[in-house]
Amino acid sequence: MRHTLHYKQYLDTKLPIAWAFFSSPKNLALISPPDVTFEILTPLKDELIYEGQLIDYRVSPFLKIPLHWQTEITVCEPNHQFVDLQREGPYKFWSHRHTFIEKDDGVEMEDFLEYELPLGPVGEAVNHLVVRKKLIAIFDYRKQICDYLFNK
Repeated sequence: MRHTLHYKQYLDTKLPIAWAFFSSPKNLALISPPDVTFEILTPLKDELIYEGQLIDYRVSPFLKIPLHWQTEITVCEPNHQFVDLQREGPYKFWSHRHTFIEKDDGVEMEDFLEYELPLGPVGEAVNHLVVRKKLIAIFDYRKQICDYLFNK
């Protein structure tokens, strides 16, 4: 069964600044909670993401168990949106769309996450008991960090 999470946040900054920050894979660890160990394995230059880019990670979202994760940037429209789609990892399906809309006094950033766990009913139980709560905690942490970085 597919599940969704939707977040919207205002950033007190200019669109090119928000885009540069969020489209740099190197900033993912900065906006991830400390208990979610996040290591990029793909050698990256100081480049922004691009369509077709594959990025390999080692993440430890639960009980410090390291997992390999690979995402592909399937959509990249600079200063507007990008989508990362899991190619390898713990989910049966994972698609995360990030959108940025310039407003008169800042940027509206929106995240739309769609995911599905493997193992049918067992995966559904794990989602209900652990995964959804963990994902919400990760996005709540990210909101706090973004408030601190952009909304002083």
